[in-house]
Amino acid sequence: MSGRLIGGRYELATILGQGGMGQVWTAYDQRLDRRVAVKLLHPDRVMGSIGSQAAAELRRRFVRECRVTAQVDHPGLVTVHDAGSDGDDLFLVMSHVEGSDLADHLAEHTPYPWQWSVAVAAQLCAVLCAVHAVPIVHRDLKPRNVMVRPEGTVLVLDLGVASVLDTDTTRLTHTGSPIGSPAYMAPEQAMGGAVGPYTDLYALGVLLHELLSGDVPFAGSTALGVLHRHLYEAPVPVRQLRPNVPEALEALVLRLLAKDPQHRPASAQEVYESLAPLLPTRSTGLPSQPLDPTRPFLRPHAPWPDRVTTPPAAQPAPMPARPDVAAAVDEVKKLLGEGRITQAVDLLGGILPAAAEQHGEGSPVVRILRKQYAATLMDDGQYRRALPELRRLADDHAAQAGPADPQTLQFRRDAAHCLEQLGETAAALAEYRAVLPYYENRYATGNDPARSYEIRHRIGHLLLALGDHAAARGQLQSLLYDTERMYGPHHPLPAELRRQLERQLKVRGG
Repeated sequence: MSGRLIGGRYELATILGQGGMGQVWTAYDQRLDRRVAVKLLHPDRVMGSIGSQAAAELRRRFVRECRVTAQVDHPGLVTVHDAGSDGDDLFLVMSHVEGSDLADHLAEHTPYPWQWSVAVAAQLCAVLCAVHAVPIVHRDLKPRNVMVRPEGTVLVLDLGVASVLDTDTTRLTHTGSPIGSPAYMAPEQAMGGAVGPYTDLYALGVLLHELLSGDVPFAGSTALGVLHRHLYEAPVPVRQLRPNVPEALEALVLRLLAKDPQHRPASAQEVYESLAPLLPTRSTGLPSQPLDPTRPFLRPHAPWPDRVTTPPAAQPAPMPARPDVAAAVDEVKKLLGEGRITQAVDLLGGILPAAAEQHGEGSPVVRILRKQYAATLMDDGQYRRALPELRRLADDHAAQAGPADPQTLQFRRDAAHCLEQLGETAAALAEYRAVLPYYENRYATGNDPARSYEIRHRIGHLLLALGDHAAARGQLQSLLYDTERMYGPHHPLPAELRRQLERQLKVRGG
């Protein structure tokens, strides 16, 4: 199924997850050359065989629901780009979100700090307030439909999708399971009654109980058994399972899990106000780390934390165990020819480990692939990812051909360009200065006056950026003299240099 084109535009790449209603894929928007996430829904698998008239109505409702939910403007909702049908499937195109879904986040951080639980629930309340004001009911709030981004903000997925397939929540699928997620289903939803904001608040209570205790309040071997427990059993208070949870938080969870909707909080706003006194402050907060949901409260609107490693959204798509490297290279050429750079980057990153295993790290095939990978990353503006690749290429090539080899110098010059684009001005200046003598030495194999002029020009700009105006002026004045001798006074380069020097004089003169 990988490679399937959805809606004539979105090429499926790697499956991210699947459930009873469908699958979620990473995909590439061929028109805008960007990564997206595509959710494929299979109505027939959920509802069994349906007639053509019912199928057409389902598609109309799906597109209408997606259109309505896409108009809800809140930073805690994933952006919806497109929706429609493709063959027998319905599809929803969303932003590709970096981070971890809440279920995985909980599994990786057990026991989950109760302060994190409060921060997640408070952010979800803000989303639910915006959603319920429309009014829309999510109907399927659960950890798998919540993402925690690297800077700690929480995003809600699948808004409105459940309502399309869930007009009768008591109806079973052809696999014998109820539509929706029984572990998070409110009693009124389980009975097929009217749903409302209070239904989402119950699911929020289940989710909060799970974060605090490590498990949902009602589990069982069958879906119907779980629904029966929702209807008739009382939840175990979380402090019996985890005594360090504040009493006020335990009381709020029990109110959210009330069987009667009228006994639950009146709104998500009320829940937020109950959580607010428990939110961390700078004096009480835990040490900040990536994917820390307290961070938006401790450092609101702060820049994202540094990501030393490749972020999840930028990691290469996994490849088969023994991919056809030659065929992948041909595909990369095709993608680059079509201007689909982002997709080519991921394909190259995916085949490099396999190519190194098959041919050896130092083989010509791997060197060519690494060179293409670095160049494509630069073309895609991904300078932070390109930089270590270029440095590795430069070191490997220098070891074989020497530091003055033109290809070695090209890699180092490209690395300097990456540093410049990343704002690492001093490091870029040092790198340009290190390679410049090789281009100016007429006896060196890399001698290239035109390239040396280009590097000297960049050095002048970097000196200006560092505030060393006198050195920058001397650099540009010397360059002007040399380029006029080489090209004549009317060549574009000396003409541009004269304009720059005149501008500096005007600025200094006020």
